Amino acid sequence: MSESSFQDDVLNELGDDKLTEIAGVLGSDVGTARETVTETVGAMTGGLQEKADADDDDGVEVRQAFAEVAEPPLQGAATLGGGLGGMLGGGMMAGVLAKVAKPVANAVSKKTGIPAATVGRVIEMLIPVLLTVFAKRAAAGKGAGAGAATTGGAPAPGTAPAEGGGLGDLLGQILGGGKK
Repeated sequence: MSESSFQDDVLNELGDDKLTEIAGVLGSDVGTARETVTETVGAMTGGLQEKADADDDDGVEVRQAFAEVAEPPLQGAATLGGGLGGMLGGGMMAGVLAKVAKPVANAVSKKTGIPAATVGRVIEMLIPVLLTVFAKRAAAGKGAGAGAATTGGAPAPGTAPAEGGGLGDLLGQILGGGKK
């Protein structure tokens, strides 16, 4: 794993202070907080990828949210908590993340033994960070060339080769290291 995984990017964006805060919510140490964040982010990105691949209204919504996050300026981060109650830019992705929060909290709870309500509080703390990382990854990908969302010369994990132009590339580039 030479490139930074999505989970690593989220952990770096969180920093020590937020990890310590999450450890407090969990009633644990920073190491357990780090593991819980990694597990939660992996479940969330896996859920988003599944929804994005679906041929239904949820799939359309997730794909639109990712396309919106990728639009300059970095709307996912710039409008967080902004005008119209955050309904611009990051608002759509924040809504999508909120929709997957409960199933993810339940899945992580089942796997880790941490109560789902506690995992839900951690997810609430992670959503702004996820929006920031999505926006940064989308911006970095645009700088590297629109059609080249690959990792080490191979298509990003969990993505099909540029189906229909670029949304598959965009999802792969933004979620790249996300695992279920």
